[in-house]
Parts: sequence; structure tokens; C-alpha cells
Amino acid sequence: SAVVSTEPPASAVPSVPSITLTDGLDRTVTLAGPAQRVVSLAASNTEILFAIGAGAQALGRDETSDFPADALSLPTIGGYSGFNLEAIVALHPDLVLAGGINTPELVASLEQLGLTVYFLPNPATLEEMYINLETVSRLTGHESETAALVESLKARVAAVDEKIQSLSYRPTVFYEMDATEPTKPYTAGPGTFVDLLIARAGGLNIGAELQGQWAQISLEQLLLADPAFIILGDSAYGETPATVSSRPGWDALTAVKDKKIFP
Repeated sequence: SAVVSTEPPASAVPSVPSITLTDGLDRTVTLAGPAQRVVSLAASNTEILFAIGAGAQALGRDETSDFPADALSLPTIGGYSGFNLEAIVALHPDLVLAGGINTPELVASLEQLGLTVYFLPNPATLEEMYINLETVSRLTGHESETAALVESLKARVAAVDEKIQSLSYRPTVFYEMDATEPTKPYTAGPGTFVDLLIARAGGLNIGAELQGQWAQISLEQLLLADPAFIILGDSAYGETPATVSSRPGWDALTAVKDKKIFP
């Protein structure tokens, strides 16, 4: 009797188009199809993968990736202290997703090991953040979920824009990044994503007057600017409203007197 094949003829098998994109280091990166095995080298990238529905395709993370909770079950492959290249190779990723926090040297080292690396730059605007989401969606095959996510994010931003449009005042804000030296803490300078978000939320970042994106502000400058709000970007490292209030000289600040200090 004749053997009937259940396999479709070769011509009927749909071919998955390859994906070619230019990354943040101006490198051309090509994938045979959507990546199914992704290692993330930055917390921002890990959050993006899970947010767009590609969390199941993530199989390794850097040690600062702690959100969402599901990410904690992934093995870590290093971080600030250095990356374990052997551990990354052992996971057999078809894509390593680097971020703005990673160095071009790390990207080159991984490439030399035969891995496909895409460098996702840090966004400086909300629009660039949406582009990053869309880029990762193309790399992982989650365009439709990402389109819905971006629309919802844009709607949330529009709601804030509308709410603050009629306000005639802009409260001053000090965003603290590192107060290892409490008389000269680091803050977000002009052109940073933090600066942009404070402005978009209707505030005035006192750090916008400083030089450089990662800027130190003296206690004298801080007292002169006298911010209405203090936001602790370093709360993960133990800073609290109580530690800020107890710093010498800081009790003269309006934000401290009014208890407007937020982790």
C-alpha cells in the first residue's frame, strides 16, 4: 500500500522572515526570527521583556533585575561586579539584550564568543522609551501586545498632561541620587530622564540649573533653591525621610519642615 505523508510539501512551509535592526551602538543586528532565548544585562531590559509579554523567553538576568517578581526565578549572570561570560554562553541565548548601563567593551566580548547582542540605549524622552518597547517587541515577536501597552502608556501620560495644564505654579523638586557626601549630594542634571519626568509631571527640577547630567549640588545651593519636594532616588540604599531630616543643616529646607520627602 502507498505510504501517505502527513508532511506538507516544502513549498507550503511558511518561512519566518529574518529581523534586522540597528542598535544603540550603530551596529547592524540580524536574527533568523523572533528570539526565543533571551539573556538580559540590565534591569530596564528585564522589565521591558516582562511588560511586553516576552517574560517566558527570558532565561537569564543581571543581579539588579528584581522586577517583576517572576524575574527573580531567573538565574543571574553577574552585574556591577562584572558579568560571568561563561554562564551567559552556557544558557545558549539566541539574543543577549544589553542596556545603556553596559559598556561597548562588554558587547564586543560577548560578540567574540559568537553571541548575538543588541544594545538598547537609555531613553532620554518618553517617545524614545516607546521606541525601545517597540524595538524589543520586534526582536521577540510581541508587536501586538506592545502596541496595546504603548497606547495605554500614552493615555496615562495624556491624563497627567491634561490634569496639570491649568496649574499656574510649578513646585520645585530635589531628586537625590547619592548622598554619600551629604554636603554635596548627587542629583539629576539637565537633559536626564529624571529631569524630563519631573518637568512632564508639572515640577521644576532644581538640578536642571547644574552642569552635567550626573551633578553634585552643594548644601548652600540646595538651601538657596529651597525645594518644595525631595524625592529619594537612593531610598533603596537606606535613605529615608528620617535620615534626610537628621542631616546637619537640612532642617532649614522647606521640604524637610513640611515633611515633603518621598522615597
